[in-house]
Amino acid sequence: MSTTLQRLPIGIQGFEGLRNDGYLYVDKTRQVYELAHTNRYYFLSRPRRFGKSLLLSTIKCYYEGKRELFDGLYISTVEKEWKKHPVIYIDLNTEQYDTPEALVNKLNTIVCQQESVWGAEPSERSLPTRFEGVIRRAHEKTGLRTVILVDEYDKPMLQAIGNAGLQEAYRATLKGFYGALKSMDEHIQFAMLTGVTKFGKVSVFSDLNNLKDISMDCRYYDICGITEEELLKNFPAQIDRLAEANKLTRDECVERLRQRYDGYHFEETAPGVYNPFSVLNTFDRLKFGSYWFETGTPTYLAYLLRTHNYNLEQMATCQTSAKVLNSIDANSTNPIPVIYQSGYLTIKGYDERFQTYTLGFPNQEVEEGFVDYLMSYYTPISESDTAFNIQRFVMDVEAGRTEQFLERLRSLFADTPYELIKDLENHYQNVVWIVSKLMGFYVQAEYRTSRGRIDLVLKAPQYCYVMEFKLDGTAEEALAQIKDRNYTLPFQLDGQQIIRIGLNFSKEHRNIERHLVE
Repeated sequence: MSTTLQRLPIGIQGFEGLRNDGYLYVDKTRQVYELAHTNRYYFLSRPRRFGKSLLLSTIKCYYEGKRELFDGLYISTVEKEWKKHPVIYIDLNTEQYDTPEALVNKLNTIVCQQESVWGAEPSERSLPTRFEGVIRRAHEKTGLRTVILVDEYDKPMLQAIGNAGLQEAYRATLKGFYGALKSMDEHIQFAMLTGVTKFGKVSVFSDLNNLKDISMDCRYYDICGITEEELLKNFPAQIDRLAEANKLTRDECVERLRQRYDGYHFEETAPGVYNPFSVLNTFDRLKFGSYWFETGTPTYLAYLLRTHNYNLEQMATCQTSAKVLNSIDANSTNPIPVIYQSGYLTIKGYDERFQTYTLGFPNQEVEEGFVDYLMSYYTPISESDTAFNIQRFVMDVEAGRTEQFLERLRSLFADTPYELIKDLENHYQNVVWIVSKLMGFYVQAEYRTSRGRIDLVLKAPQYCYVMEFKLDGTAEEALAQIKDRNYTLPFQLDGQQIIRIGLNFSKEHRNIERHLVE
């Protein structure tokens, strides 16, 4: 068993501190070198907690010529010059953007800090012209062109989703400010903007046609995150320790890590990438948890899904184009691009003929966590009570207590506030999908057969429930459909007792009106 354990960089976003303090570092300097010697202007979209800040910090140290920090890394074997460029680092992550003034004040603070280093001119009054001024003077005073790094460029826009007025104010401010990246081209050596999403069309990027988007570039799929090769190479001792603590073989431990935290595909041909935050926390706590979700799920995701009355089952298996995935219109009614770019969906397949992508949840952590999170937005059950309520559902299903299970489902609909529901049919389908998904993590859930789509199949050790719903129909019709289409046929040899359930959902009463069980 391996015994060498380096310090794990959980929450460490500064490259200099990470290297000086002896934290483990997965070498990404090959990609940094390629970026620096291939182009000058870049944009990168990656989910939160995926290492974007550490990447920018690494680039910052590289352009500041801090050669000693890169000893033993790839870039030290190829870089010979190590020039010390002026670097302007803009971090928009540390502010609550609830008013237009909040963004202006944040940018003003950043520019003031740079002016204290590179000087200011009275004629430069607006934020864009002041920003242009410090870029130019930094170049003139050092003789080397300026490097500009922007971390979480889209934080203000994301916080303003659903507020058209704030969106427009932030768009106008950022568009003018980032315009310096084009107007000051002769003074800029390298520039990179990172964020969770890419706002397009008439948004902040409309004039920045010099930015090279590497978000779905197969050459940089692993620039953030951890590949399986990197996992096995850099964490052998941690894997052995985790396996021992959880009474698993090494191969079983790697497979568990793969199922829970791998599966992010940032290009259709690229291998999967692991979520670094979850992997590091798993090694630290010696427990397979949902660490990415412990840091909080953005409320704008649930807001978009519910506001646009989106069908959740379609979300988990949707098809779309690269054009849709790559750009978000601030006024769009399609929540899928935001959910994809936020990391809750990923590329599962690609149809080259029609150039369409099939999306799905990347791994167990995301699927379980996101569905659990949505429960509190579509039902009256709070997020803290979800596990307890689902446990009671599962226990009834496993024990064959059909009436109790249906009564719980009926109570769930009865307690749902009126303001949560826009389209009743879509809402009840979403609630059934959420409940069945959550129960499906404990009992096997099925949805389709060769004879048609079954509304819900739950398989417990001793019982198999085949359920069909009707909206303003009859329970008799629902039960007859199960029989006529032989929905139970695929399960008859599984050794479980089959229970057929037909339910009618009433729009008027906003609940299950009647059910039949056989």
